[in-house]
Amino acid sequence: MSALICGSFAFDTIMVFQDKFKNHILPDKVHILNVAFHVPEMRREFGGCAANIAFNLKLLGGNPLPMGTVGKDFAPYASWMKQHEIPVTHIREIGEAYTAQAFITTDQDDNQITAFHPGAMDYAHEVKVADAKGVKLGIVSPDGRQGMIDHACQFVEAGIPFIFDPGQAMPLFDGDDFRKFIEQATWICVNDYESQLLQDRTGWSLEEIASHVDALVVTRGGEGSQIFTDGGCIEVPTAKVSGVTDPTGCGDAYRGGLLYGLMNGLDWEVTGRIAALMGAIKIEQHGTQNHAFTLDDFRARYKDSFAADLTVLQEG
Repeated sequence: MSALICGSFAFDTIMVFQDKFKNHILPDKVHILNVAFHVPEMRREFGGCAANIAFNLKLLGGNPLPMGTVGKDFAPYASWMKQHEIPVTHIREIGEAYTAQAFITTDQDDNQITAFHPGAMDYAHEVKVADAKGVKLGIVSPDGRQGMIDHACQFVEAGIPFIFDPGQAMPLFDGDDFRKFIEQATWICVNDYESQLLQDRTGWSLEEIASHVDALVVTRGGEGSQIFTDGGCIEVPTAKVSGVTDPTGCGDAYRGGLLYGLMNGLDWEVTGRIAALMGAIKIEQHGTQNHAFTLDDFRARYKDSFAADLTVLQEG
């Protein structure tokens, strides 16, 4: 059985400005802003929520089936996915568009200036949940607005339970949109900031949101995560990390762990801890798809972090 992962695919171009923006941006001149930053350090990473989540689920031995739209420049990314045995069968190329691109410039204070070009992502509604076979569950992660709306409806029509993961797509929707997503979804996963926005826009408390779904998962960075389910709240601790290198993509790694637990019928305590450890492993590496581990390593780290044995992971 597969997990259908609907969402974005993107190239992330990350540049490091070896100074501070505040030394070059004059507050009283922002209305005529015209600056150029010399960035001798640059790297290009494979990103996008669907691809990141699929990559992490595959590391755990799960069977991801990513779905989305990409552009005419996708060939190197497709090769990377095939190298990692992640199927591209439900990824559609839009010939007149580029794959979504994020151009991120970071300064020495860890401030960021980002330009995002959605490109082919805006055609996400052209791929259909019904095109995928053998799907056990799914996730609607950040993507084009119409694609997210359509895919949620299509999961419901197909009787496939799914996670609603609005993420950075939250500005695309209003309160009515979110209330409908919540009523359609089986599970919801947001970070603490997004959970506040969700409450503000729906007018519902976390407990009210949780009452509409089987579980509401709220990640809180270094403070762990909370899983609201069955009228209660499970506190999930953080996993141990050797060092914090790059938090980008930690949420997607966490969601890969959630999907693994749900696909295998694990209880929420174990599922949450697997997800937390996935985030911890990711945060130790630059980029969103540069981390790796053996399942034996993962079991050992799980025991070290949570003082419990993990016997559910299987090769393949």
